[in-house]
Amino acid sequence: MKAPGCAGEKSVLVVRSVIFNVAFYLVLFIYLIAALPTLLLPYRAIIEVAKSWGRVSNWLLRVICGTRVEFRGVEKIPRGALLVAAKHQSMWETFAIIALFADPAFIIKRELMWLPFFGWYTWKGRMIPVDRGARGVALAGLARSAGVAFANGRQIIIFPEGTRRPAGAEPNYKYGVVHLYAETGAACLPVALNSGLFWPRRSFLRYPGTIRLEILDPIPPGLDKQAFAAELRERIETATARLVAEGERDLIARGLVPITARPGGSHAGPADAPPEDAARSRDSRVPRAP
Repeated sequence: MKAPGCAGEKSVLVVRSVIFNVAFYLVLFIYLIAALPTLLLPYRAIIEVAKSWGRVSNWLLRVICGTRVEFRGVEKIPRGALLVAAKHQSMWETFAIIALFADPAFIIKRELMWLPFFGWYTWKGRMIPVDRGARGVALAGLARSAGVAFANGRQIIIFPEGTRRPAGAEPNYKYGVVHLYAETGAACLPVALNSGLFWPRRSFLRYPGTIRLEILDPIPPGLDKQAFAAELRERIETATARLVAEGERDLIARGLVPITARPGGSHAGPADAPPEDAARSRDSRVPRAP
C-alpha cells in the first residue's frame, strides 16, 4: 500500500502481485505433476524437487515483484542431525528454508498428508505428521518419529508457534519444540526472519524489498526445559525484531507503509512514523530470559 497520492504505483503493486500469484501457482501445479515419478524413487528425490521449486519461487519473487532474498549465518548450520526452530510469518519460509539443509524433514499437521499430490509427496519425503488434537499421545509419537529421523542424520524443521503469526505480533510459542529438544537430546538451531512484511499472511500482495532470514547460533543440548524455552524465545524474537526493523526501513525508503505501521495491523501506528520508533516499540515487547 502506497502513501496517499500514489494510486498509480499502488496499481503496479497489485498487478505485479496478481502476475506473481498466477505464475507461482502455475509453477507449483507443474511441479506437482512433474514430481509423480519420484513416488517410485528413493525419498531424497522428492526432497531435491522441493528444493528446486523453492529456488524457482524465489526467482519469480525477484523478477516479478522486485522482492529479493538474503540468507544470513548459513555458515552456522552444523552437519548432521539437528532440530531447526524457525519463526513463521508467511508461506514463504515453508519452501525457502528447505534448500538450506542437506536432508530436511518438516513437522506438519497430520491432515496435510491426506491431500492429493501434496500429501503423497510429504509421505514420500518422510515428513513427520502430528495430530494436534491428541496432545500427550501426539507428543510421544512426535518424539519417536523425530528420534528415527535424527538417527538417520536428518534436520527436523519445526515452527515453534505452530502457525503463521503476523510480523510484529506478540509471540505465542508452543510446548512441542521444548518436548522434542528435551526428549531427543538434539542441538537446536534458531531461525529468525522478516518475511511477513513482504509476503503477508491472508493477503495476495507481494511487496518489493528484501526478505531476510538469519541462522542464529545453535543452542547446545542439555539445558532444562524452562531454560531452553526462554533462551530459544529470546534469541528468535530479538533477532526477528531487528530484521523486521530493517524491513520496515526498506519499505519506507520505497515510499511504502509497512503493515506493522498501519491502523489495525500487528503494530498499529501513524503511517509516517519513523521506522526507528517502530523498532523501539517492538524491542520493548521482546521477552527476556529470567
